[in-house]
Amino acid sequence: MFDQLFTSSRGLAAHQNGPVAEERRRYLAHCASLQMTPGALRVIAVYTLIIARTLRLADRPSQLFTHPDIEAGASRYVKLADRRRHPKEPMKRKGGCLWYSFKTYATRWLKFMGRLHIPRENQRPYADQIARFGEYMHRERGLSPETIAYSTRTMQQFLKEVDDAGLRLKTLTVAQVNDLLAKKTQDHRYTRKTVRRWAGVLRPFFRFAEARGWCRGGLANGIATPRVYQHEDLPIGPSWDDVKSLLGAAEGDRPTDVRDRAILMLLAVYGLRGGEVRALRLEDLDWQQEVLIVRHDKQKKARTYPLCRSVGDAVLRYLREVRPGTDHREVFLTRVAPFRPLGRGGLKSIARNRLLALGLKLPHYGSHVLRHACATHLLAQGLSLKEIGDHLGHRSPQTTRIYAKVDLNALRTVGDFELEGLL
Repeated sequence: MFDQLFTSSRGLAAHQNGPVAEERRRYLAHCASLQMTPGALRVIAVYTLIIARTLRLADRPSQLFTHPDIEAGASRYVKLADRRRHPKEPMKRKGGCLWYSFKTYATRWLKFMGRLHIPRENQRPYADQIARFGEYMHRERGLSPETIAYSTRTMQQFLKEVDDAGLRLKTLTVAQVNDLLAKKTQDHRYTRKTVRRWAGVLRPFFRFAEARGWCRGGLANGIATPRVYQHEDLPIGPSWDDVKSLLGAAEGDRPTDVRDRAILMLLAVYGLRGGEVRALRLEDLDWQQEVLIVRHDKQKKARTYPLCRSVGDAVLRYLREVRPGTDHREVFLTRVAPFRPLGRGGLKSIARNRLLALGLKLPHYGSHVLRHACATHLLAQGLSLKEIGDHLGHRSPQTTRIYAKVDLNALRTVGDFELEGLL
């Protein structure tokens, strides 16, 4: 492995004869199997040799290392590098970058070798009850993984607040629950809509807890939530001209541009949710029939769309020129090895960063604003609310009806109409 990365005899000898050479070679082979580039492998090889020398791994064959051990080693390495630097020679990298790189590479390598001591995390309050609630949501209610993850995170945070306040789930009262929710609006400045979402998680959990005798009865029915008016928050997205500018800015030959353009076109043209784009699999693109199959992340139903030429070309270019060859069946993958399906945060960042680069002033910058832009554009083109709802996969026409309130161009036309002739 070393002879494939280093050509100079001096550098090759240093790596072959350095401490724990077999462990370093095995780790490089593992990284190579993750399709890391030769440049990345050379950096890993250099750092693993530095780490082996700094932490004296050969002299401690069975010792487990803690995070403080790694941080102390990183500090020693930075000081040594600074002493070896010629006084007139500027440092190519700041000490903080060297320290962070040493810590990062050491943590990954030691963990791979099983020599990293990972302390047991403090047991979260009511972890067993929350886990059983998560199983209930999955097996009996059939909720999506994202909904279950949000609900369990919410309950973890809420029950931690219960524990921090010196309260107990077994003796919790309705007044105490409502006080904790009220503090979120007063102290944490949560919106009424967010507090209402929290209450929507707390109620099924307390019903579940009541049935098992974990808490008093009546908690679920006694939760008070602030009133949220229908269509109170209008969906505001970029104009269609801004969307065109967004897609135009993603044109280019850089691998990141090729991937991002395909993603942005799916979000804008089809109005897909971010989770639906992330869930797209290679078999969902039928190139023979020229159709796109979208797995609905809420209804667990599939929608079939005609695959329009521009979107198909963008996705096909990504698949042919950019997408790394892996065993993953998801269409969109990360750009850095180890390659894996694009996560929720990654897709959100793609849309956010691209929108911010255009200098647009929007209430939100996530991928969902492109769904709003698609709906508003379809409305402006004269499509009915029923047609728009079918395109977006809405179960209820009430959900689509909110877009009738954001057709600003039509409202301005009405406002400019001369009314005096009617009097």
